Amino acid sequence: MDFTETTISTKEIYDGRIIKVKNDTVRLPDGTIAERELVLHNGGACVVALDNENNVLLVKQYRKPFDSELLEIPAGKLEKNEDPFLAGKRELREETGFIAEKFTKISETYPSPGYLNEKIHIYLAENLKFVGQDLDDGEFVEVLKVPLEKAVEMVLTNEIKDSKTQVGILTTYNLKNKGE
Repeated sequence: MDFTETTISTKEIYDGRIIKVKNDTVRLPDGTIAERELVLHNGGACVVALDNENNVLLVKQYRKPFDSELLEIPAGKLEKNEDPFLAGKRELREETGFIAEKFTKISETYPSPGYLNEKIHIYLAENLKFVGQDLDDGEFVEVLKVPLEKAVEMVLTNEIKDSKTQVGILTTYNLKNKGE
């Protein structure tokens, strides 16, 4: 069966700095008409930075949608047509102050595909070197070093709630325990 939904019309609802919102009228596979509210986002890149002692670098930062501090791997949004790899390298440097000799793309994730087109590219960074943080204006983070095994436990006990961080940590753990 073909599950494709055919767009009949599109109405732009909001055009902001980070997201766009639109409403699509679509024809479903059975011919009926439905509405789809969509949030459009350029995507993001994030980095699981693993030091020589097998620690993951996490950033603690306040996230307004949840009115709380969250633990995350370094990440940022992509500018239009930006290379995700370069964005990941930039975010690692800005947020943690580290650069890496080795990068490996380990995953891509769709945070909420029911209404959001964001794709997050996840990289593993190794052979780290500290060169100094370069935070964006208005960006406030605390960098933590957490042993990889402890980070996995924090994911499994829901202490780390951010999905890109969960995917990145679990994928890294799996890779490292399979012997790359």
